[in-house]
Amino acid sequence: MHCLRTLSGANSRVLRLLAKNGAEKPLLGGNSCVLDRMWTLNQRLCWGIASQKPKSYVEPTAMDCKPLSSLEDMLFYTITEGEERIPVSRFISALKSTGLLTSDPRLTDCMHHLRRSVQDSAGGAMMDRDLFRKCVGSNLVLLTQAFKKQFIIPDFEAFTSNINQLYDQAERQGGSPSLWGVSLCTVDGQRHSVGDTKVPFCLQSCVKPLGYAVAVHEAGTEHVHRYIGKEPSGFKFNKLSLNEEEKPHNPMVNAGAIVVSSLIKPGSNKAEKFDLMMDFLKGMAGGEYVGFSNATFQSEKETGDRNFAIGYYLKEKRCFPRGADMIAALDFYFQLCSIETTCESGSVMAATLANGGICPITGERVLSGEAVRNTLSLMHSCGMYDFSGQFAFHVGLPAKSGVSGAVLLVVPNIMGLMCWSPPLDKVGNSIRGIHFCQELVSLFNFHNYDNLRHFAKKLDPRRPAGDDRNISVINVMFAAYSGDVSALRRFALSAMNMEQQDYDSRTPLHVAAAEGHVDAVVFLTEHCRVNPFIKDRWGNSALDDAMQFGQESVVKVLQEYQRTHLLLESQSDSEDHGKLKAVDSVV
Repeated sequence: MHCLRTLSGANSRVLRLLAKNGAEKPLLGGNSCVLDRMWTLNQRLCWGIASQKPKSYVEPTAMDCKPLSSLEDMLFYTITEGEERIPVSRFISALKSTGLLTSDPRLTDCMHHLRRSVQDSAGGAMMDRDLFRKCVGSNLVLLTQAFKKQFIIPDFEAFTSNINQLYDQAERQGGSPSLWGVSLCTVDGQRHSVGDTKVPFCLQSCVKPLGYAVAVHEAGTEHVHRYIGKEPSGFKFNKLSLNEEEKPHNPMVNAGAIVVSSLIKPGSNKAEKFDLMMDFLKGMAGGEYVGFSNATFQSEKETGDRNFAIGYYLKEKRCFPRGADMIAALDFYFQLCSIETTCESGSVMAATLANGGICPITGERVLSGEAVRNTLSLMHSCGMYDFSGQFAFHVGLPAKSGVSGAVLLVVPNIMGLMCWSPPLDKVGNSIRGIHFCQELVSLFNFHNYDNLRHFAKKLDPRRPAGDDRNISVINVMFAAYSGDVSALRRFALSAMNMEQQDYDSRTPLHVAAAEGHVDAVVFLTEHCRVNPFIKDRWGNSALDDAMQFGQESVVKVLQEYQRTHLLLESQSDSEDHGKLKAVDSVV
């Protein structure tokens, strides 16, 4: 189709405006002023200029001239690269390449329509504009950000390729059993898993920062820290010791975690406390798997002599709030350690912490910003047992480990990870998990103190791969030189500036005109509406180049387009002048 199939999407100035509005206005809908302007522009360009097209232009049918009435159409042609219909499987593959999973709660309606389409189709299900509109629904902004690479990690496939390599390196660290899994979730809900990521395991000590976060969220920082300190202890995590104020050193050691258990929903019975904690954890995991191991719970109670000793010591020193039952607090602590998760659901919990307490895949606020900030601070200084100082030095990120082999890692404002491998080192941390975290920070600039502007030796996955303007110019110029209209269409639909200039100030229109590519010139003029009067360093316009190189068919197209362009510019100026006069009269 040669008329408006790509007209509105190809206009780079309008697309930049749409992309900006799409990013800034999460409730962008069909009645927005941007889409109203787009509808008007489509109608004017399609119906008002059709009679002025050059002779070399093939007159479109009425069906082809149907205006693109919404942002859904522009997004559709961005995904399909200008095709009218694509297999549903191709759309699913494109979706997964952005990092979004088909199980994402935000895409429930979209996946429902796709499943119905697949069921109703006799052969391979195809996606057209109508089906795409149904699928997009309320996910327009999310999918626009995904396919225009506006998520926190734009080139997600390249990033996950590196993650897979780090996984393989860590796997060779050995140990038995050989179970080993890594899952990650970004603050935009991009997901990736590799290895044994669906096998349930107990959180054990990884639940300590989560319990502390819930306590602070419910009762506030001041109340919680009347009973618990904030400093690393310098002792083993299960040692009977208190700080100078007769408090547990921090919430990440057993004594602190037991006191935290008494601060969650005080005055309630154990069942109510447990239900509250499970609700919070399921909210952090976005509704993904959170279970309970009764066998582990019973084992913890039967072999928990050290924790009972700590409990009685805390009771003797009056560390519990008034009215708290020490045995009930211990029982609840054992329950929390026996809660099960998987790498996949655990990574969403970590991402909720990375996202300031808002679950990335549901958009629901689970924890307050205060609770998250305090939790991450203590994870950074006290979260890795006797290895906390070295981990903070080498990795520089908040983390918590557990004797089940889990490592919960948070990269603030970027992503959360859950690593799991049962073989432990001498201080109780996962051997593979520690190695993976160290290699992750060696490759990417995630360390808290990596300089983002001058640390050139590390990769920054937040930087788009096509961010370099020189690469952008080379790509669009080569497409114009070779007359590749399909490539030009892709660049235009991805909001690339189709008027950008090279070192000689030549535009793609200059290059296409000089080479005599009529179709490319028609696309740049009729669809992208580029300025035909831009001059290069020698003072030549695209028309001058076409005349110089004897491209007669291109000369005719450009002469006609220059007249049309001047007409549209004068109409636009008169409209602006009229609006200005109206404003002046109101003033």
